Amino acid sequence: MKDKEVLKLVGARIRALRKGKGLSQEALGEKGGFHFSYIGQIERGEKNVSLLNLQKIAEALEVNLIQLSAYVDEEILVTQTENEIREIVDLLREANEEKIRLAKNVLREILKGRA
Repeated sequence: MKDKEVLKLVGARIRALRKGKGLSQEALGEKGGFHFSYIGQIERGEKNVSLLNLQKIAEALEVNLIQLSAYVDEEILVTQTENEIREIVDLLREANEEKIRLAKNVLREILKGRA
């Protein structure tokens, strides 16, 4: 893989995570301590971002550093999974305590035996 491809893949991953969190480049920049134009340059693959700055971006996105390297090939699956989880959480937020307990028990049974 060429250097430029790596930068573009990491940048695309940061963009997807940022958009998934509903953040603008400016909001992500503020959370991470960067100017929004720097975030844009990273997302476009124009900047070779340092490992320390990647860690700050990961913290601002509330993900771990490894999640920033889940490249675009896996991005569709990751995004779909994250969206499914968000939908489940949204449903639970609307439910009463009894239904939440029932949902927890159902999930426990479904996932029983899985690591």
